[in-house]
Amino acid sequence: MARMPDALELVHEDAKLVAVNKPSGMLVHRGWANDDVVAVDLLHAQLGQRVWPLHRLDRGTSGVLLFALDVDTARELSGAFERGEVHKRYLALVRGHAPAHALIDHGLRHVDDKQSERKPAQTRVRRLAEFERYSVVEAEPLTGRTHQIRRHLKHIAHPIIGDVRYGKGAHNRMFRERFGLHRLALHAAQLRIADPSGTAELTICAPLPEDLSGPLAAMGIDLAAI
Repeated sequence: MARMPDALELVHEDAKLVAVNKPSGMLVHRGWANDDVVAVDLLHAQLGQRVWPLHRLDRGTSGVLLFALDVDTARELSGAFERGEVHKRYLALVRGHAPAHALIDHGLRHVDDKQSERKPAQTRVRRLAEFERYSVVEAEPLTGRTHQIRRHLKHIAHPIIGDVRYGKGAHNRMFRERFGLHRLALHAAQLRIADPSGTAELTICAPLPEDLSGPLAAMGIDLAAI
């Protein structure tokens, strides 16, 4: 596992909210794992005040992670996430020639519970670039199920590169050896939410980190030009 940073990259900060560009490999908060560094604790120490995470990103996913700076804002915006009022845009490198446009409408059970009832789940996908037999896609989850993007892309036979749970080992190894890609190739690039300070919509973006932009550049893919 890559060494975790001593400070998080801030991509937004105001009186009520702060957003960071979470690195791949970092947990949002403590759970069953016994990691030395998690995002909540690191940001708390960095800002010198308590923070409330408003959503989650998988350990392997990098990108926009939003925190509230007070309990009232946390309560208000947590409800917005639960009601599906937050727009999220992800970038992913996947196996195969992905469709130019697709709406994946496939209900999902709870992770690791094959007997649970399927809940509605939708993800909009758009192909941005291709490299050999692989694609870079934009994924917009319209619902918020666990591992939704990863599971939906696997469902349409385009698993994410670097995904040890839902992907393919041979493809993951090839990208490690050929391009030095040692992470899940999934990045939360943008988040849009109603600004709690007013009526405007707040758009927060997180640039691709070097551990993902570097391998993509080596493939000749420049997402800034798309």
